[in-house]
Amino acid sequence: MTTRQILLTSRPVGDCTLENFKIQEVTCYLPKAGEVLLKGLYYSVDPYMRGRMNDAKSYAPPFQVGQPISGAVVAQVVESKSSKFRPGDLVLGNLPWQEQFIAPETSLQKIDAGLAPPSYYLSILGMTGLTAYFGLSDICRPRAGETLVISGAAGAVGIVAGQIAKLNGCHVVGIAGSDEKTGLLKKQFGFDEAINYKTAKDLPGAIAAACPRGVDMYFDNVGGEISDAVISQINFHARIALCGQIALYNSRGIPQGPRLQPMLLTRSVLMQGFIIGDYKNRFGEGIRQLSAWVKEGKLTFTETRIQGFEQLPLAMLGLFQGKNTGKMVVVA
Repeated sequence: MTTRQILLTSRPVGDCTLENFKIQEVTCYLPKAGEVLLKGLYYSVDPYMRGRMNDAKSYAPPFQVGQPISGAVVAQVVESKSSKFRPGDLVLGNLPWQEQFIAPETSLQKIDAGLAPPSYYLSILGMTGLTAYFGLSDICRPRAGETLVISGAAGAVGIVAGQIAKLNGCHVVGIAGSDEKTGLLKKQFGFDEAINYKTAKDLPGAIAAACPRGVDMYFDNVGGEISDAVISQINFHARIALCGQIALYNSRGIPQGPRLQPMLLTRSVLMQGFIIGDYKNRFGEGIRQLSAWVKEGKLTFTETRIQGFEQLPLAMLGLFQGKNTGKMVVVA
């Protein structure tokens, strides 16, 4: 049979454009022993993918020009030559941006659609939720009464991190890019305060007003000038979880900013970068806790869904234009 796939055709310089992608038809063969034929249902679109478009050393190998983009995908088994999976099973894996494809059984994890919607395994019950859980619990180490600030707070990780901090009795302040997003953070997800960085005339002053006792923890998803403003309000013995730097991913050079080390030094601040793969031996712990909170109604979530496999490149561009609230998911 023939199916469609999305290739990386060139490496972006600065912002991604549609010219960096190409949709083409390819032949999809039948599975062999130990393999399954899958149909993609939900495709995850994540900021880290931008880094993999560069030919640079990192924690994940770069995408190859002329080859399909890949990422987390929830798919359905169409045909199986595996004793582990039957037709109709829903599975999760790191899979190509392709409508139908063959995958080895060892690369797949069966998911329980009875616990939560299948797409949640790309977000709150997947890498997104685990990133929030471990970044907060292991690096920020929240204590009741402390103040947490989250940049990119209306994104997939930020929404979960804020709710977990509230479960720990913290004062939670989110920074986002629209009044609609800041309103959602307070009304739907229980944040105490939310700041629209695009309209705040004095961002350090707005952060100081929202954090009258200063900032004890900072969950940094953005970097750049927003992080400079947050760190200017940091307390002694504060903890910073360095999760993402989306404000800088499309930079053409090396951005210059305030020199933060003197402030971190004199206030005895811990700043630690991490990637979710650092915690792979503890994924079971994280999934059990996140699943329990979801089942108990203590964690809720939202997604930005875009319909149509061919819309994946547009979804990628939209991620860097702030068009998502919560997880960016493309539905085939």
